[in-house]
Amino acid sequence: MAKRVTITQAWNGNADCLNCSLRSSALFNGLTEKDFELIHDPVEQLNLKPGDVLYRMGEAGHHLFTVRSGLIKLVQYLPDGTQRIVRLVKSTDVLGLEMMVGEQYEHEAIALRPTELCRYPMEAVTRLSQHNAVLHKDLMARWQKALTEADIWLTKLSTGSAKKRMANMLLRLIDGEDSTECYIYSREDIGSMLSITVETASRTISEFKRTGLLKEISHNHFDLDVAGLEALIAS
Repeated sequence: MAKRVTITQAWNGNADCLNCSLRSSALFNGLTEKDFELIHDPVEQLNLKPGDVLYRMGEAGHHLFTVRSGLIKLVQYLPDGTQRIVRLVKSTDVLGLEMMVGEQYEHEAIALRPTELCRYPMEAVTRLSQHNAVLHKDLMARWQKALTEADIWLTKLSTGSAKKRMANMLLRLIDGEDSTECYIYSREDIGSMLSITVETASRTISEFKRTGLLKEISHNHFDLDVAGLEALIAS
């Protein structure tokens, strides 16, 4: 479901954008009121339920997205039809940056948790980035962050033993800097993230629970032994 928010509302805070906890890290943080006047299309706020598809791989699009809260998986499909989860996108991350240099989305974006997003017109972002040095720098930083995340997935989540891959994934799923809690998802998704079988994913999680690395709080909600997981990775 989309809620249309005019630029005036976004700037003045009538849609609670002014008091948004993400404002300092949002894509348009560096814009002035004069910059906002150049954007004619509305910003939209979207709410997704788990399983909802934001966009599909190969789909033409005209928007970028900032995640306000929640979690989205980016999926690519292999020739045999199997899926690979290539990245997880969390709060303050930007989706759809590839639209600034191409015409199609490179992944299928699917919500894993209830997710709130802001949707920006891509043409406006492109136009403003050409004239606003702060926005241009921010976009480059976000490109670099996406590249760094891709490198981490290749080096930490796709290589090494299943136990070390699992430990790295769990640590990356922690909610908040000072938390030790995380939510995990279907064993199929975990297998797709880590390039392991569903059976190996289930067996590894069961072993982590048995050895105390995972303590179940509720269904798929766990408290982590962070030190223990870090020691496993370093071993």
